[in-house]
Amino acid sequence: MITNRTFTMLKPDSVEKGNIGAIMNKINSAGFKILAMKLTQMSVSDAESFYSVHKDRPFFNDLVGYMTRGPIVAAILEKDNAVEDFRLLIGATNPADAAAGTIRNEFADSISENAVHGSDSDENAKIESDFHFSGREVY
Repeated sequence: MITNRTFTMLKPDSVEKGNIGAIMNKINSAGFKILAMKLTQMSVSDAESFYSVHKDRPFFNDLVGYMTRGPIVAAILEKDNAVEDFRLLIGATNPADAAAGTIRNEFADSISENAVHGSDSDENAKIESDFHFSGREVY
């Protein structure tokens, strides 16, 4: 299933540092259209469910704590080749390995506080979008 949509979250560190506008500007400048966006806070249950794929990993509890410590910005984005293009825009998970000019290179502090989430597949983009938005919230 190839689509032209992807899902992103600006993580609590991005919100705390006041980087929402700068990051969204990079996203817009890269040609993405925002179909849905909201400032929200994940509950522990939400974060455990959203990141359930990592539940057996040693970092799971720290990840849940990080993602629930403050608000996030959730968004659905549209562009041709959205998932792949957005993964290139955000850069490597570890900001030390992220290419110059990528979101993580410019805004992330560490591998564990890496500023932004981006879907890794078209299937996950749909699942993640549906997790955060009802149909009537999407443009």
